[in-house]
Formats: sequence, structure tokens, C-alpha cells
Amino acid sequence: MAVNAKKIVLYALVVFVLYVIITDPAKAASYVQIGFEGISDAARAIGDFMTWAANGGKN
Repeated sequence: MAVNAKKIVLYALVVFVLYVIITDPAKAASYVQIGFEGISDAARAIGDFMTWAANGGKN
């Protein structure tokens, strides 16, 4: 029963994404840009942490 609920939620999400893309492509592009900026910031933060840890935790 849980698998069917997951499929329904997934299909609803796909339909919503397609609706946003079709009705307002500029807003959809903005959402994608925000997502990629978030991923980029997270990767940069992880890189900064790893550099800090590799230097023995020194500033």
C-alpha cells in the first residue's frame, strides 16, 4: 500500500513540475538557478571544511 502512495505522490510532483514549466518558464528557470546555487554553495562549504580539516583544524 505504501508503494502505491509513493507512486501517486511522485506522479503528482511530476505533473506539478510540468505545469510550472509550461505555464511560466521564466519562473521555472529561476527555481532551477536557485537550486544549482544552493548545491554550489554546499559543495563550496564542504570544500572549505575539508581544507580546514586537512590543515589540522587551524585557521
